[in-house]
Amino acid sequence: MKYFLVLLMLFGFLNINGQSTKDWKKSVLDFKKELNREYKTEGESPLRGDNFTKFIEHPFFPISKKYRIVAKLEKSTSDQKLIMPTSSGKSKSFTEYGKAYFKLNGKDLVVTLYTNDALQTNPEYVNHVFMPFGDLTNSKQTYGGGRYIDLEKTDKNTIVIDFNKAYQPYCAYNAFDYSCPLIPTENILDVAIKAGVKYNDVYHH
Repeated sequence: MKYFLVLLMLFGFLNINGQSTKDWKKSVLDFKKELNREYKTEGESPLRGDNFTKFIEHPFFPISKKYRIVAKLEKSTSDQKLIMPTSSGKSKSFTEYGKAYFKLNGKDLVVTLYTNDALQTNPEYVNHVFMPFGDLTNSKQTYGGGRYIDLEKTDKNTIVIDFNKAYQPYCAYNAFDYSCPLIPTENILDVAIKAGVKYNDVYHH
């Protein structure tokens, strides 16, 4: 039995909360591949001019299971709205979806999750949940304005937050064409989350 378990670990078939290690890692690699493809594709990329032609690929932190979190989810019982200011000075309307509670680097943390009101009538995004967050890597290894993670609505009382799929908003790369929601104060975390996309601040020079 012990030998069999060792084999399972070697071949990556032990589950990480319902997902095999092999499948989980592939999903992160697919995320990285798709993000790089998007930024290299004219018409999809936020990059313009020399920034577009010189782009090769995003830098990433090493993939780590530590940053795939199964958080306790407390859904909002009201349709509480939040008018988020954006990088351009405009504002966007969001509805609180719930709060996610988890522990990371020895700290008990909580983030508020949102749905984008403007997207709720779009079938492609009707299940989309928006998680803007800041952490101690901002302005050092990641964008100073924080990062985002895309999640999905769930009927469970837990939600998977994979920081390996954290990315910078478009305005980190093009502040002229995009208006990005600013990170709510309550979602600025007092930990360094060394996962997801890194940032080289070469786009505003």
